[in-house]
Amino acid sequence: MKPLRLYFIFFCIIGAYATLGIRLYNIQILHHDFYIGRADTQYRLAGFFEPHRGIVYLTDKKGRPVPITENQPYRVVIAATDEIKDKEAFIENLGPIIGMEGDVLRNLLAKKGAYRVLLKDPTDDQITKIAEANIAGVHIDEQERRAYPRGMTASQVVGFIGPSEQDDEVKGRYGIEKRFDAELTGTPGSMKDGVMSNPEQGKDIPLTLDIAIQEQAESILKTLVKDKKAIGGSIIVADPMTGKILAMASAPDFDPNAYGKYPVSTFTNPAVQARYEPGSVFKVLTAAIGLDTGAITPETTYYDTGKLTFKDGKVVKNWDLKAHGLVTMTNVIEESLNTGAAFMETKIGNGPFYDYLLKFGLNETTGIELPGEVSGNLKNIKTHTADIDFAAASFGQGVAVTPIQLITAVSAIANGGTLMRPWILTTGRPEVIRRVLSEKAAEKTAAMMESAVVKAKVAHIENYKVAGKTGTAQAVDFVRGGYTKDVINTYVGFAPVSAPRFIILIKLDKPKGAPLAGTTVVPAFRELAEFILQYYDIPPDALKNAAN
Repeated sequence: MKPLRLYFIFFCIIGAYATLGIRLYNIQILHHDFYIGRADTQYRLAGFFEPHRGIVYLTDKKGRPVPITENQPYRVVIAATDEIKDKEAFIENLGPIIGMEGDVLRNLLAKKGAYRVLLKDPTDDQITKIAEANIAGVHIDEQERRAYPRGMTASQVVGFIGPSEQDDEVKGRYGIEKRFDAELTGTPGSMKDGVMSNPEQGKDIPLTLDIAIQEQAESILKTLVKDKKAIGGSIIVADPMTGKILAMASAPDFDPNAYGKYPVSTFTNPAVQARYEPGSVFKVLTAAIGLDTGAITPETTYYDTGKLTFKDGKVVKNWDLKAHGLVTMTNVIEESLNTGAAFMETKIGNGPFYDYLLKFGLNETTGIELPGEVSGNLKNIKTHTADIDFAAASFGQGVAVTPIQLITAVSAIANGGTLMRPWILTTGRPEVIRRVLSEKAAEKTAAMMESAVVKAKVAHIENYKVAGKTGTAQAVDFVRGGYTKDVINTYVGFAPVSAPRFIILIKLDKPKGAPLAGTTVVPAFRELAEFILQYYDIPPDALKNAAN
C-alpha cells in the first residue's frame, strides 16, 4: 500500500510539472506576442515608458533659472486593443459615455498600435460611468501636456507643442520647442523579449534671456505698437562684448497655451526670420567702413547742396530736402544726411564697400540657435554696378537685413571691431567670428554716434554716455515694386560708450502717419535703456562738459 501512495504522489508531482511546462510553453511560445503586448500595454499605461519633456528656462538677474514651460498632468481614456474581445460591444457600451459616434470610435480602434487615446480630459462623471460599466480594454491613464506659465512671454522664441495641418503628431512646431525637439522629447522606454528599458528623460534647455529685461522689452514694444498704430515691431537686447542675447521680443505675438486662436503669421520670429531695408541706421556701418579704410576721418568735410547727382543723371537727396552747406562726417551722422553717406561711399569705392558688408556678415546667417533664420540680401549691389545702387545702400535702401544681423553688425562698433556670434543658450560661449574693424575705427564711429545722441537729445540719459543712430526707411511695395508711403523706424544704441554693457535694437513696422524714428523708437529706446542701467546698477560715467 505504501509503495502505491508514493507512486501516486510521484505521478502527481510529474503531472504538475508537466502542466506548468505546457503553460509556460503556451505563454512563451504559442502566445508570446500576446503576453508581451499585454505587459507592454500595462507598463505603458503605468507611465514607465514615457519620458518627461525637458523644461525651457529663462534666467533672472542672478543667473537662476526661471521656467518658461512646464509639464501638466491630465487624464485620458485609453483603449488597450489586445484586451478587447468584442469590438462592437465595446463601441456600443463606451461610445455614449465618452460622446463618440460609432464610426469615429471604430476608425480609432482600426489604427495600428497596442493602445489608443480615445478622450482627453474626461469629466469626473465620465470616469465614474466608465468604472461602473467595467468595460474590458478601457483604462484611465495620466499623461502630460505642455503648458506655458508666463503666457505670451518670449512666445516666438520658445514656440509651442502641437500638431500641424500635415500630420497629427504632437511635437515642437516653432522656436526652441522645434529647434531642440529631439533633445527636449527624450527617448521612450520599451519592452523587448520581456526586458524593459528605461526611458531617457528629455533635456532642459536654458536660455540667456533675462526675464526682467524680456518682460520690460515686451511691455514697451506693445505700448509703442498700440500708441503709434503700427502693424508690428521687434526689440533685441544683447551684450555687444559677448554676443549674449538678453531679450528678444516681437509684436504681434501669441499665447502658446491657446495658439489655435492666433494666425499662423504670428508664430514666426521676425527678429531672425524677416528681412527689411533698415534705412539711415545703416549710415554708421558706412562711416565705420570709411574710417577703417582711411577714406574719411570724422573731420573730413564736403559741401552739401541738398542733393548729389551721378553721371547717369540719378540723384540722391537728403531726407529733409534741405542743403546743409559745409559739413563734417560727424555732422553727417548727427544730421543723418543721405548725401553725406553717399559721399562716404564714393570715397570708399564700390568694391571695398561691398566687401566690408560681407565682413559684417550681412549676406549670411548669424548662426544663432533658433530655427528658420534667414540671411540678409545684398543682391542689388552684387549684381548691379550703377553708382546710384551703392549710394542708396550707403544709407540703407536697396539692401535688406534681419534685426539680428543688424544688431550683430553694430555690436562690432560697440565692442572695438569684432563680429561676435549671437547666442541664446546659457551653454553657449562668446565666439569671435572675425575682426571687421580696427579698434581705432570702431572707437571713432562710436564717438560719432555719441555725438548724434548728444545733439538730438531724445536718447540722452543724464550722466551716461550713449551712442545711437536712427533709421526711417520707406517700406518696400512687394506687389507693385518700388516703395510705399509707409515707413519702418529703427533705432540701434548702446551704453555706456566707454564700456558697453548692452546694445538695443528697436524696429517699428509701418506706424500710422509715417513719423520719423526720433518720435517713435528713440523714446522707447531711452525708456528701456534707463531700465537696464538701473537693473544692472551700472555706475554713471558723467558726460564731459560741452566746453571740453
